[in-house]
Amino acid sequence: MRLVTTCTICLLTLTLGRAQEKAPVLPSSASQQTVAATGMPDAPTPSPAPEGQQSSSASASSSAQSNPADSQEGQQTSRILWIMPNFRAVNAGSKLPPQSIKEKFKTSALDSFDYSSFIFVGIQAGISQATDAYPAFHQGAAGYGRYYWHTFADQTDENLWVEGVLPSVLHQDSRYYTLGHGGFIKRGIYAASRAVITRTDSGGETFNASEVLGSGIAAGISSAYYPGQYRTWTKTGQRWLTNALLDLGTFGAKEFWPDIHHAIFHESN
Repeated sequence: MRLVTTCTICLLTLTLGRAQEKAPVLPSSASQQTVAATGMPDAPTPSPAPEGQQSSSASASSSAQSNPADSQEGQQTSRILWIMPNFRAVNAGSKLPPQSIKEKFKTSALDSFDYSSFIFVGIQAGISQATDAYPAFHQGAAGYGRYYWHTFADQTDENLWVEGVLPSVLHQDSRYYTLGHGGFIKRGIYAASRAVITRTDSGGETFNASEVLGSGIAAGISSAYYPGQYRTWTKTGQRWLTNALLDLGTFGAKEFWPDIHHAIFHESN
């Protein structure tokens, strides 16, 4: 699920970046004012307005000069591409109260048992079967069934540890706080850093043990239901690394999804 959506987000992000590069550069307002000032005769000096009116005019002027797009900067939706759950993403600049234990387990369940999860688990299982990732599962309908339930178990197990159990025990916040401003590289580095840095329930920053250890624990538990030849340290480490990389890609998707969502609707209007 995360693999397919992350790849799609990356393609849309590159497309958005190219569109911004091709956009014509408009002259600055300062240069326009200079041209206007040199080409027009002097205007009559306006009479001073009363003090109350001056303050009202200043407020209106500052409001008019503010960019309307700023209010939509880093605004998340409940789903990415209208399908993938995005319930843990927080709007840029938002300050929320600490998550309760109930909320942490609830988001874990929502990410695991949302209707879209079954669809994308099916896609991932199909890709794994097509590439013969686990030959012992064999091909055909029976083989696809084995790929499907193993993939679903892997996803559910990891979500439980990364979003529910460890955040509750370690008092860590499992939500993704969108940066929403700065250049592409800055925001990309920030998104990647969330794999190892997270917030505590008290609002500070700490090592993201929930993510690092949680994905490792899930990979270790998976050895209990995979065939014997896939229970080696190497295979377990590969599943651990795969879980971590998929989550890292998901963080990137969450960070840039507001920009892509805004660009799609802005261009359609």
